[in-house]
Amino acid sequence: MRKNINSLREESLNYHSQFPSGKIQISPTKKYSSQRDLSLAYSPGVAEPCKEIARSSKKVYKYTSKGNLVAVITNGSAVLGLGNIGALASKPVMEGKALLFKIFSGIDVFDIEIDESDPEKFIDVVKAIAPTFGGINLEDIKAPEAFEIERRLKSELNIPVMHDDQHGTAIISGAALLNAITYVGKNIQDIKMVVSGAGAAAISCTRTYKQLGVKPENILMFDSKGLLHFSRTDLNQEKKEFAVNTSWIKNLEEAIKKSDVFIGLSIGGILTPKMLKSMAKDPIVFAMANPDPEIDYNLAVKIRPDVIVATGRSDYPNQVNNVLGFPYIFRGALDVQASMINDEMKLAAVQAIASLAKEPVPEQVNIVYNKKNIFFGKEYIIPKPFDNRLITRVAPAVAKAAMDSGVARNPILDWKIYQEKLLDRMGYESKMLRMIQNRARTNPKKVVFCNGEEYDVLKSVQILSEEGIVSIPIVLGNEDRIKRLIHENNLDVELIIIDPEKEKNREKLEYYANILWKRRNRKGLTLYDAKIRMRTNDHFGAMMVDQGEADAVITGYSRSFSLSLRPMLEVIGRADSIHKTAGMMILLTKRGPLFLADTAVIPNPTSEELARIALMAAHVVKGFDIEPHIAMLSFQNFSSNSKTSSKVSQTVAFLHKKYPDLIVDGELQPDFALNEFLLASKFPFSKLVKKRANIFIFPNLESGNLTYKFIRGLGNIQTIGPVMLGMRKPAHVMQMQSNIEEIVNLATLSVIDAQIRKN
Repeated sequence: MRKNINSLREESLNYHSQFPSGKIQISPTKKYSSQRDLSLAYSPGVAEPCKEIARSSKKVYKYTSKGNLVAVITNGSAVLGLGNIGALASKPVMEGKALLFKIFSGIDVFDIEIDESDPEKFIDVVKAIAPTFGGINLEDIKAPEAFEIERRLKSELNIPVMHDDQHGTAIISGAALLNAITYVGKNIQDIKMVVSGAGAAAISCTRTYKQLGVKPENILMFDSKGLLHFSRTDLNQEKKEFAVNTSWIKNLEEAIKKSDVFIGLSIGGILTPKMLKSMAKDPIVFAMANPDPEIDYNLAVKIRPDVIVATGRSDYPNQVNNVLGFPYIFRGALDVQASMINDEMKLAAVQAIASLAKEPVPEQVNIVYNKKNIFFGKEYIIPKPFDNRLITRVAPAVAKAAMDSGVARNPILDWKIYQEKLLDRMGYESKMLRMIQNRARTNPKKVVFCNGEEYDVLKSVQILSEEGIVSIPIVLGNEDRIKRLIHENNLDVELIIIDPEKEKNREKLEYYANILWKRRNRKGLTLYDAKIRMRTNDHFGAMMVDQGEADAVITGYSRSFSLSLRPMLEVIGRADSIHKTAGMMILLTKRGPLFLADTAVIPNPTSEELARIALMAAHVVKGFDIEPHIAMLSFQNFSSNSKTSSKVSQTVAFLHKKYPDLIVDGELQPDFALNEFLLASKFPFSKLVKKRANIFIFPNLESGNLTYKFIRGLGNIQTIGPVMLGMRKPAHVMQMQSNIEEIVNLATLSVIDAQIRKN
């Protein structure tokens, strides 16, 4: 469902205004709790690094954050989709760019909005504040001023400067062009290219294509007034670079005949079906206008099955997304303290991105995009934004190019250690969540929500529907109350409301009740009781999934976990060979996702049940393409002198014998399980040495639930769950009074659960 404009406006304003306002903040990186800490951070201790930097300016990188700090700078004169809105109004966009830098490459950013339209004064301001930063990302500055501003700053500053609007698209589309040409078997020096658009991005892109081998005489570029040719007197210096002697070509339709490549950085719909049909065999079309491409992707491939299409949109293959480039380009440049970002570094990024698309795609990427096997071809000529390998491919390539071209002041000596540091910088907690949301979005499912009379549930349903995670949301409850809630809270959501108590649903209720009665009549359930139970939302929703009328069911908001779980077990039941279900919480942390079990179901599991919980958890974790590293927890380390630790020890012995390849060990205290260095120093024999534990199995429900609730109460770690282990079909029970984010996360995981089971 396409978002309603008013709903999107309201939600976006609320998103940005929630405390604290905006999208970024400053966080201390050193201890500050004691007076001694403060005396080191500021006066008098801070004088020492100041004196060291005064003696040698290079030491600023050692004693300050300069080496990991980029300025995102604009004057708001050409904000994408909004135009010249000014410096102040552009701040939300710059904060968004700062956020992308941080989550994709671990780079800190100050966004700087300069209220100055005069290029000379703008340059002076940037030069004056440049000592603060390790690099400068220019953003949303209109052409032709953007060209001169970037040129001057690059030549007059000794830190990396890049106008991403120009070079970001050029680098990503350049990689796509190389791979597309390779795939169709053409020679880049022979191709004929037509470019629609002559702004900053189009100029920079076409310059990059020339550097990659496209001959200038084979390029025809159009602006809003037509072909760039020497007879025109209205061309600025940048446009003159692409002017041709040919003036007889009147329009785009004539120019595109028999051409090999169309590059669109202009307006939606400008490339007509007739034009596409007139192109050469195996045409390459980069329709990068946003939000509406120069030609619709589906229309293009229908008209020309031999076409390779790239767009700027995420809902089509081959998205030309700048996030594939700028975080990693600056990462590599900062890490070698480069004095600039030169052509060699940009071309190295092009080659690295292009090469990555030709490598076998990790299963994790296939899982995220719900594909059995993504491979190099017409629908995959550039990597996916969620490919974790980008940082370890592009950043090192850029760093090496900086070293080879002589602009690196701090060369990298050990590339293996460097790659490990790159991975450590990543914000795994947010990346994991984005990955599962993206995976769910590729194949949305029909989900039934039992607690439909709750605002938080309805708001979650709206978000899930708008995000394309749930295809058909079904909510259960009193229809009048639900509609009143929707109206009172101005919710814009299309859903199916089912009230099991209503007369119109009586036939369905009777049908469901008969099914339940036949299954449980030998367990004391009468037909009358079955009908009573089917009037409850939980039983009704569970039966919808049981009968294939929905793909997953979510409940638990209004009642305790045990009361909400019982109907799921009565109706859906456990999977074959599973004697007991269990609950697993997922914590999204900076060290990666942590899986905790059992946090919900079995009060005091036996040794055999602990083993089953560990194996079920490992099975789910493998589904995320993560190798399970299981820590069996206890209040003692490798000491079986209590009933609890003895039980855990027996479990570990059984798993070691029965599943020798499984990485599992215990009994371990949580601090040892979480600290691989502490574990290695005290217990070097452990299977978890050099293997970060990611699954934590608790000896009983009390310890697991208390630990999870304590962490949840702190409020600074995102959670998903409880994920029900061992159910026959997707049925998940949230914690009572879960917040909207937790409901959305659990429902997203339930969609993935349904996807996996269907496959």
